[in-house]
Amino acid sequence: MAIPFASTLCALFLVVLCGGAVASPDSTTLALTQELEKADRPSPAMAVQTKLAPLPGQFVELPNATPRVLTLDLTRDANDIWDRIRRGFGMPDLDTPLVADQQLFYLNRPAFLKKVFERGGRYLWHIVDELERRGMPTELALLPMVESSYNPMAYSRAHASGLWQFIPSTGRSYNLTQDSWVDERRDVIASTAAALDYLQSIYDMHGDWHLALASYNWGENAVGRAIQRNLDEGLPGEYSQLRMPEETRNYVPKLQALKNIVAQPELFHIELPYVPNSRHFVSIETPAGIDLATAARMADMPLDEFIALNPSYKRPAIAEESTLIVPVDRAERFQLRLAEHQQNGKLWRTHELQRGETLASVAQTYGLSLTQLYALNGLNAGTRVGAGYALLVPDGVDPGDALDAVRLIPQRPEGTGLSVTARGLDKPVLKVDTKTKGRTKLATETRGSKKPATKGAAKAGSKADRKVAAASSSKKNAAPAKATPGKPAAKKKAADRKR
Repeated sequence: MAIPFASTLCALFLVVLCGGAVASPDSTTLALTQELEKADRPSPAMAVQTKLAPLPGQFVELPNATPRVLTLDLTRDANDIWDRIRRGFGMPDLDTPLVADQQLFYLNRPAFLKKVFERGGRYLWHIVDELERRGMPTELALLPMVESSYNPMAYSRAHASGLWQFIPSTGRSYNLTQDSWVDERRDVIASTAAALDYLQSIYDMHGDWHLALASYNWGENAVGRAIQRNLDEGLPGEYSQLRMPEETRNYVPKLQALKNIVAQPELFHIELPYVPNSRHFVSIETPAGIDLATAARMADMPLDEFIALNPSYKRPAIAEESTLIVPVDRAERFQLRLAEHQQNGKLWRTHELQRGETLASVAQTYGLSLTQLYALNGLNAGTRVGAGYALLVPDGVDPGDALDAVRLIPQRPEGTGLSVTARGLDKPVLKVDTKTKGRTKLATETRGSKKPATKGAAKAGSKADRKVAAASSSKKNAAPAKATPGKPAAKKKAADRKR
C-alpha cells in the first residue's frame, strides 16, 4: 500500500530534527532519507522538502512525537562565524511562498552558494562585529550577498557600487569619498559603517526591519508613500501587505532564504565553508608612494586577494598617506617590510599638470608611453585634462607592477566620459551624456549634484556571478537620505585621512 506523501515528509523531518531517533521507520522513509544524505545537489525530493521546510525556531507538528525547535548553547564560544551569526538573529521570520521560491533558487546552485560564502569569509567577521557593537540583527551580515554576492567591485547599470551597492548621492550623504583616487563605496570598512548607519536610520523611521529593508532597496520615501496609501484604504501598513515593485517584493524573501540556509544547513544538505570566528584583517597606516602590487608582495599575498581587501583605490599606487588592509597574521611582517621599502627611494608621486603641458610630454618625462600614463591614472584614451590635474607618475620605480594592478581595478566613471577638467587636485568634474525621456542632454557631475536614486543588478566578475546576480538582484530606487543627527560618522572625512 502506498504511504501518503505527507506522512513520508513528517517522518523525514523527525529523522532530521530528532537525530534519527524514530521508532521502527518504514522502508520508504529510510530509502528517501538515505537518498537525500547521498545527494551532492538538491534532488526533486529535496526540492519538495525545501518548500515545506520549517523556518528557524518554528515548531514542526509530528504524530506521536514531541515538537523540537532549534536551540543554541550560548554558554560556549561560537564554533565559527556562522555559529556567531545564528546567535544574533533578531528579525521576525517571514514565511511566504516567495521565501520558499528563493530558497529553491539558492539550493539549486550549490556551487554558487559555496563560492559566494567563501568570498564573504574575508569580510564577515568585521561586519558581524560591527552589527553586534551597534545591537543590530546579525542576519544583516548576509545582506551583501543579496546586494553584491560579497563582491566589493560589483557595479550596476545605475552606478551602484561596492558590497552594499551605494549609489553616488547616497554615498556622499554618508561621507563616502568618491574622487579620481578612491571610491569609498568599495571600501570594506567605510561602506559597512555607512550601510549600517543608513539601515539604522530607516529602521528608526519605520520601527520595523522588513520595512527598513524595503526602504534600503526601494527608498524610504517610496515605502512611506506605499504605507500611507494602504492606511488611507483601510489596509494594514506592514511589509507583506504593501504594493511594491517585484524586485522589492522579492528582496526580504531573499534575505530570509539565506537566513534559513545558514540557520540549518544540515536540513538542506548544505555544508557551509569554514570561516573562523576571529578577526580577519587590520588597517595599517601607510605612507605615500607605494603601489598595490608591491604592497601585496610585502604581505605575501596574491595581487587579486590583496586588492579584494583594498578595493577602494582607483589608481594602482597611493599618492598620499592612507591605510591598507592586510590579514592579521601578516600585519607585523608587512610593517617591517614597509619600513625597509621606504628607505630605497623608489616610490610613486603626483605630477600637477601645468598650463600648456600635455599628457604626451609628461609621459615622456617619466619614461612612460601615453597609453601607460592613461592606464595608471584611470583615464580613457583621448581624455583631456586641464591644468592643475594631479597625475600619478613613477619616481625611479619600474611601472610594470603597477600596470599589472591596473588590470584588476575597474574604472567606471558615472556615465560616458567626454572630458575631465581640474577642480582642485583630486576633484575632477566628469561631463557625461545622460538620457532623459528619449533626449540626450549634457550634465555635469559635481559633489553636490543629484543622481537618479536608483541601484541596479550587480555585475559580478564572472559569467556565473552575473547570471545569478541578474536573477537575485535588480534595479533599486534607494532615495538619498541624510545622516541622522547624532549618529556616528560613516568614516573619517577626507581631510582627516589626509587625502
